[in-house]
Amino acid sequence: EYPRDCRREIRINMQSLVIALALAPAAAYVAPVAPKATTKLAESKADLMALQESLPGPPGYWDPLDLAGSTILAQYGVDTVEANIGWFRHAEIKHGRVAMAGFVGYCLHANGIQFPIHIPGDYSTKSPAELWDQVPESGKWQIILFVGFLEFFSESGANGAHYTKGGKPGAFPSFNAPAGGDQYKIPHPVPLDLWDPVGFTKNSSPEKLERGRLIEINNGRLAMIGLFGFLSESKVPGSVPALGSIVLPYDGDY
Repeated sequence: EYPRDCRREIRINMQSLVIALALAPAAAYVAPVAPKATTKLAESKADLMALQESLPGPPGYWDPLDLAGSTILAQYGVDTVEANIGWFRHAEIKHGRVAMAGFVGYCLHANGIQFPIHIPGDYSTKSPAELWDQVPESGKWQIILFVGFLEFFSESGANGAHYTKGGKPGAFPSFNAPAGGDQYKIPHPVPLDLWDPVGFTKNSSPEKLERGRLIEINNGRLAMIGLFGFLSESKVPGSVPALGSIVLPYDGDY
């Protein structure tokens, strides 16, 4: 049998061992302290070149006016190269989206397809170009004011960081949960957001979302070219020979 002092020391050591073993599993579940993240504030010209090279098909990086290396918008407060790149990237994505919607709308109306719910008016023309002329003045103002509100909301700060100051080009803020904070939330209930209203991309992986953004850039560029082809042929018959038998002439003003 061990002496009393020895038994006491063994008991203390065993207690310390039990406590250490009990705390070891708990320590395994404590998240390690992550290193401080570094936020990339803006894209550079090299980033644009890498982005273009990641897109499939021609033409590769093409910037004959060197807009990606300029501060052409400095007079409007966009006074750095990175801010200029953010502005042009956002403009391209937004115009590409408008062109995709316009191209599809042009094709639908040219084939006599109309939505059952629309602004009241006489839309008897088969020419998509003449369609705007047939929209009543009140309907035109509804469209203009709605688009103006979307522009105001997207530039209000609801999306958090502005696209010229490190924000993501092309992103549109949520009406119900804006990244800029609850002070930008629409006071009136809005059932659907403008971007992805039914949540198709909610559970998508970052890789899938990135691939979708690249596809959107290419499709938007193609839609801008296609829509301008329609408009050109309607004003100058024969300017786009492939569309000569498809596009109706238009003698109004765009």
